[in-house]
Amino acid sequence: MNHWDGLTRFLDDGRIELDTNIVERSIRPIVLNRKNALFAGHDQGAENWACIASLIETCKLHGVDPQAYFTDVLTKLVNLWPASRIDELMPWTWAAERLTNKLAARLSRAAAPAKNQAIRAVRSKDRLRLVKLPA
Repeated sequence: MNHWDGLTRFLDDGRIELDTNIVERSIRPIVLNRKNALFAGHDQGAENWACIASLIETCKLHGVDPQAYFTDVLTKLVNLWPASRIDELMPWTWAAERLTNKLAARLSRAAAPAKNQAIRAVRSKDRLRLVKLPA
């Protein structure tokens, strides 16, 4: 009876679930990864495993396909991507750049044939706008 307030809180707030099934299902892959990391072999292997697992989960949080992300990033790293621009390879920046490029391609296909002008999509204040390029 000491926890009655906590048990009945879901009656006052309709956003609170009666059970924790949703949370348990969402953390299941993380728990499985943690168990698999026990067999990493040594400390350095476990640290590498943790970095990769963290990047995969971050990709999922930002709606990025982890396989496409790793393929692109590893290709860029092998081709000597500058260390000063490593922040551009983080999943959230990578996703935003990829979205901007897709939108720019769609907009240029839609606008360029109609006006026969060169345009470029520019991201400003979390919005995409078109800029005419000089002829």
